[in-house]
Amino acid sequence: MRWFGVLVALILLMSGCTTPDDQGDPPQKTDKIPWSAGTHRERIDVDGPGWREYQLRVPPKAEGPLPLVVAVHGGASTADRFQQESGFDRVADDHGVLVAYPDGFALSWNAGACCGPAKAAKIDDVGFLTQLIEHLIDVGAADPDKVFVAGFSNGGGMAYRLACEGPGRVKGIGVVSASLVIDCAPKHPVSAMIAHGRKDTSVPYDGGGNRDFDDTRPFAPVSKAVTFFRNDAGIARLTADGDCRAGNNKGVRVRFCPHGGGHVWPKTMAADLWDFFSSL
Repeated sequence: MRWFGVLVALILLMSGCTTPDDQGDPPQKTDKIPWSAGTHRERIDVDGPGWREYQLRVPPKAEGPLPLVVAVHGGASTADRFQQESGFDRVADDHGVLVAYPDGFALSWNAGACCGPAKAAKIDDVGFLTQLIEHLIDVGAADPDKVFVAGFSNGGGMAYRLACEGPGRVKGIGVVSASLVIDCAPKHPVSAMIAHGRKDTSVPYDGGGNRDFDDTRPFAPVSKAVTFFRNDAGIARLTADGDCRAGNNKGVRVRFCPHGGGHVWPKTMAADLWDFFSSL
């Protein structure tokens, strides 16, 4: 993305593609999940050297296993910032949902055809997010039948990649301001809610722009992703559903919600996504 290029260059120059060993002391590793209400900084060892970190929002009076939302921040952002801005904490607290906010590699995610340091370093983010989900299931915190992934921009691309290439745990995804630019072959049809601004100049609604700071290939139009997930679910067409268009086939749902804004995470998006996820 155009706005990401300068930041990527600076990160690479200053950090040399930062590794976990450069990050200082990690949070304490634990095989248990803290069940006190609030936010907990956690770590998970990943394949290869080092660890990855995430924020875990535990709702009041939590008794697992709970529905899990993995909330993936955009490029040039962090788990902490997305937690503050996304609105998923309220979803967690009001609806008894476990929300994990993972941190990307050098503020980015390897979504396949994008973006920045994570793509350049060939970071296995599908592996990381899969391990995170499996860990939360294994310790009894997350319901294996209610795993959802939501992401913005580069994080939305990561949600697409996890649905397309992951082990099949993900029941539904919510993608805001991202483009499907990878080959997609889900292990089973995945429900998808897709939102995109018609005035988006970073990831244009009708396609175009540059995929990354070193990749001038255009983004695909948002219609490509909508059509793919609709066809994969066997949904003949989408019909009007408020300001959105939606379809359903045997419990697999696709909902497309264009809006008049730009490259933004709408204020009500977390609540809207939970309404969608909870219906699956």
